[in-house]
Amino acid sequence: MDEVELRQLRCLVAIVDEGTFTDAAIALGVSQAAVSRTLAGLERTLGVRLLRRTSREVSPTATGLRVVAQARRVLADVAVLVQEAASGHTRLRIGYAWSAVGRHTVAFQRRWTAAHPGTDLHLVRVNTASAGLAEGACDLAVVRRPLEDRRFDTAIVGLERRLCAMAADDPLARRRSVRLAELTGRTLWVDRRTGTTTPELWPADSRPAVEETHDVDDWLTVIAAGRGIGVTAESTANQYPRPGVVYRPVRDAEPVAVRLAWWRDDPHPALQAVLELLSELYRTS
Repeated sequence: MDEVELRQLRCLVAIVDEGTFTDAAIALGVSQAAVSRTLAGLERTLGVRLLRRTSREVSPTATGLRVVAQARRVLADVAVLVQEAASGHTRLRIGYAWSAVGRHTVAFQRRWTAAHPGTDLHLVRVNTASAGLAEGACDLAVVRRPLEDRRFDTAIVGLERRLCAMAADDPLARRRSVRLAELTGRTLWVDRRTGTTTPELWPADSRPAVEETHDVDDWLTVIAAGRGIGVTAESTANQYPRPGVVYRPVRDAEPVAVRLAWWRDDPHPALQAVLELLSELYRTS
């Protein structure tokens, strides 16, 4: 399979799309003999016949239909790969796990578009520890916990209050704020991969019971049902208002640091501009 070449796949797809070897050769800018040799080489490598050829038409075999469909996907993936490599200066993907930059998200998007019309901004939600950075899903990432991976650098752009999320009929929902001690004895729902809250936020002798979730929607659903509480950064409340869930400040909990993360050896050209804009938004809020 290592011998299959992209030019062979392009040739196969061109023959099927154009209908004849002659028209495929014109579309590819090569000779008809070259088209025949390329297809023969592909069939020899795969060990199957891909096309039926008559004096009037060319049509795929049953196996050929499957190979053509897969070839189209491979060629499309390669085209995306090339575009990704070439568009580094014209597109900026910023990943986040649960919430982007909370109530600053819309202002960030609009101010970026106005100041940098040549660089398209895309916010990408990826629920991993690096918010998609390690997975290649984004160029920069907003994270709310330190990254231990030495491949990445981070900088703090702002701070957010910690809020307690609880069911709207919870007795504490009538309060304007709560303390950590008042949450002892409750069930705390956390996302250990990306969440900002762990039992260590409480003293060792008064920690809540812990249940684990893996998605913000699941987290909100169990809280709305009264099955427990959550403690989260303020941005979650801004981005995910939910009927049946209320958020109250935890007045004796340390704030959450909002960090921008990037590849240490390959920072995106827009890094400095993003750092400055996010820092300004948090500073002036």
